[in-house]
Amino acid sequence: MTRQGLLAGAFGLLAVGVAGFRGRRASAASQQRFEVSYTPEEWKQRLSPEQYYVSREEGTEIAFSSPLDHETRTGIYECAGCALPVFSSTTKFDSGTGWPSFWAPLTNAIGETRDTSFFMSRTEVHCRRCGGHLGHVFDDGPKPTGLRYCMNGVALKFVPKS
Repeated sequence: MTRQGLLAGAFGLLAVGVAGFRGRRASAASQQRFEVSYTPEEWKQRLSPEQYYVSREEGTEIAFSSPLDHETRTGIYECAGCALPVFSSTTKFDSGTGWPSFWAPLTNAIGETRDTSFFMSRTEVHCRRCGGHLGHVFDDGPKPTGLRYCMNGVALKFVPKS
């Protein structure tokens, strides 16, 4: 295991533990208006409990728990909340962090907000259409962008190319 992977795993466990307290800052979805919008009760009916926690409460799934981290087929990754295509398999790479990672989103697919939770400053990534929390973007990714979009697999749905 790489140092980056070990650190990411430790952070993931810490994030999941701390996020368990709930009461985090208001989500992007509650601060803006989006094309697709439901009440919290309606979102709970549409999403699994884990999807709701990650997408609507800005939680984090446990590192190395998502099958999408190991997905290698050609296809598109959609928002689990509204099915908007957000990432292509052509930009996916193995970051060793335990979460599906991409070096670029699809055009006009995401929004970004500043996240100052956990005593740090990061850039949160959410679905442009429904505001669902997807993950965070970091500047330690591969070329050509140098970015690492570190996404929660539970917030995504993979659609293989036919």
